Amino acid sequence: MSRLLGVDHGSRRIGLAVGDLETRIAFARPALRPRKGGGEATEVARMARVEGASRVVLGLPRNMDGSEGTQAAAARRFGDALAAAGLEVVYVDERLSTWQARSDLERAGRATSRRSGEVDSAAAAVILQDYLDSLPQPPAQEAE
Repeated sequence: MSRLLGVDHGSRRIGLAVGDLETRIAFARPALRPRKGGGEATEVARMARVEGASRVVLGLPRNMDGSEGTQAAAARRFGDALAAAGLEVVYVDERLSTWQARSDLERAGRATSRRSGEVDSAAAAVILQDYLDSLPQPPAQEAE
C-alpha cells in the first residue's frame, strides 16, 4: 500500500494529513508548530517516514487569478527542503482549502479555535483528498 502525506504549509502552523492509494481517503493528523531556528522540513520528513509515506502532497497557495505570490514561494522552498530530505513532492493548488476545511468542521458541529491547528490539518486533508480524487481509478478486478 502506498501512503501519502498531505501538507498545508503555513507560517504559524503546518497542517498534516495521511492517506493511501488503496482506500483513497485522507485523514487529518495533528498540526506542527514552526519553531524558532527552523527544522520544520526535517520534522515533516520524519512524520512522513513514521507514516510510511514517500510522497508528500504539498498545498500551493495560488492567488485567485492563478498567479503565485510570496506564500507560494515559501511553499516551494519548503517543498525543495522536503525533496532534499529524499521525499517526492507533488504540488496541488490549495485555493479555498482552508475555507472548505472550516466549512466541513462547522457542518460536523466542531467549532474550532484558530490556534488549535485543527483547521490547518483539516485543510491538509482537503488538499490530499483533492489529489487522491484526481488520480485515475485503477481497473476493476474481475471476480474469479
